[in-house]
Amino acid sequence: MVPSSTPDTKDKPKWTTNLLRILAIIVVVGITVGGYMLRDQVEKFAALGYPGIFFMVLISYATILVPVPGLAMVFSMSGLLHPLGVAIAAALGGSIGEISGYFAGYSGRAVIENWKRYEIITNWVKKYGGPAILVLAALPNPFFDVVGVAAGVLKMPIHKFFLWVLPGQLIKMLYIAYAGSLSINWILGSHP
Repeated sequence: MVPSSTPDTKDKPKWTTNLLRILAIIVVVGITVGGYMLRDQVEKFAALGYPGIFFMVLISYATILVPVPGLAMVFSMSGLLHPLGVAIAAALGGSIGEISGYFAGYSGRAVIENWKRYEIITNWVKKYGGPAILVLAALPNPFFDVVGVAAGVLKMPIHKFFLWVLPGQLIKMLYIAYAGSLSINWILGSHP
C-alpha cells in the first residue's frame, strides 16, 4: 500500500528552501551592484594579467542587470598576453560568474519567466539538458543569463550546470581571444 500525500504538504516549500532563495537573490543583487561599482576599474584588473582577466570576466558574467565589458577585455588583452591563457582565465571566470543566473532561477523568482525567449530556452534546456547549455555557452550572446535562470528553475544540479557551462565558455573564449590576438597584432603590424 502506497501512502498518499496531500497536495498541501507536497506543495509547501521548506523553510530552508525559502532561506536559500532569499540568500540567492541577495547574492545576485550584491554581485550586480558590485560589478556596476567596479566597471571603472577595468584598467587596474588588466594590469593584474591572467588573474585580472579572471576577476573582470567573473564580475562581467555575474551581473545580470548591468552589462560590464568582459568580452571586450578578453579580445583586447589577448594582444598583450598569450591568447590560450587569456581564454582559460576568462572561461573559468565566466563559468563561475554564470552561477549567479542559476541562483536567480533557483530562487524561483525569475523576473523574465513570462518572456517568450525564456520559454524557448527553458524548453531547450528541459529537452536537451547539458548539451544545450554547452552550445548556448559557446555562443557570444547576451541571453545566456536566461539559460542559467532556466537551469536553476528546472533544479538542475549546480555541478552539472557548471560542468556544461565551462567547456562552452572555453570554446567561446578561445575564438574571441585568438581573434583578438590576430586582429590586434595585424593592426599593430606584428604579423605579416
